[in-house]
Amino acid sequence: MMAYSMLDLVRVTAGHTPRDALDHARQIAQVAEQSGYARFWMAEHHNMTGIASAATALVIAHVAAGTSRIRVGAGGIMLPNHSPLVIAEQFGTLAHLFPGRIDLGLGRAPGTDGLTARAMRRHPMAAEQFPQDVVELQHYFGQPDGPVQAVPAAGTQVPLWILGSSIFGATLAAQLGLPYAFASHFAPAQLMPALRIYREQFRPSAQLDAPYAMVAANVITAQTDQQARYLATTQQQSFVNMIRGRRGLSQPPIANIDDYWSPAEQQQVRQMLACSVYGSADTVRDWLQSFQQQTQADEIIMVTDVYDLDARMEAVQANAVVAQSLLS
Repeated sequence: MMAYSMLDLVRVTAGHTPRDALDHARQIAQVAEQSGYARFWMAEHHNMTGIASAATALVIAHVAAGTSRIRVGAGGIMLPNHSPLVIAEQFGTLAHLFPGRIDLGLGRAPGTDGLTARAMRRHPMAAEQFPQDVVELQHYFGQPDGPVQAVPAAGTQVPLWILGSSIFGATLAAQLGLPYAFASHFAPAQLMPALRIYREQFRPSAQLDAPYAMVAANVITAQTDQQARYLATTQQQSFVNMIRGRRGLSQPPIANIDDYWSPAEQQQVRQMLACSVYGSADTVRDWLQSFQQQTQADEIIMVTDVYDLDARMEAVQANAVVAQSLLS
């Protein structure tokens, strides 16, 4: 049976502060919990004034403290930015604070630009050590012997996920027998080949007996298709601004996105956001059903990038109603 979850970008919207963004994420997580979402993830990004989740473990603690049942985690931690020991200490601590509710998704990208990666003291070849770093993390979360232990991570068995948008992540997740989450909400090009390789090459592990694949999609459910497309222009503007090298705060929706982007920008954004649906309940239901049938995903994690908090809460609830209708 397919599960549904939520990936939150902890957007700082125009007219609001980072503290507002953090509190909004907590409020949205509460709505997601009440609406039956399986998990609520946030991601590590740096040097982006419009995203407030750089200190990802701290944000997870803030959100988890405001909820009681929903799983809360990282989607993901960019492991080459960090020592595996420190990440194990952080997430082991979270596991003790919120038992049975913490996920740790792992990526190998920097989550930022080159200058900022250097400011974080990230070594240029750090990504090459990603597989070894994941294995080291597994060791710390188990029952390690030896002189170095990640206190208090030992024995917490925090579930690890491999995140990716390419064949590399799929292959690694399969080799290590870990669940795999594909970033199709912004990089869908290799989605189907990656899923095929993951399932064909999967080796059972102590964490997972059979392959488990999560796919991401941008989903906004509203009263009408027109209203949903209007709300989606906030996300579309963000992607255009990223292409233009002008990242900033999340902006209110606009009446005509065609007045904002050039034809070339439109094509690029539509390619990046190919795994997206903005529409009425019927429109979203039909698309999600087709998407799940195409990917055979065990779980769909939804990004609902809406500017206004109340409108976003309504969309999150409406998304859940549609997803639940597919489970019945």
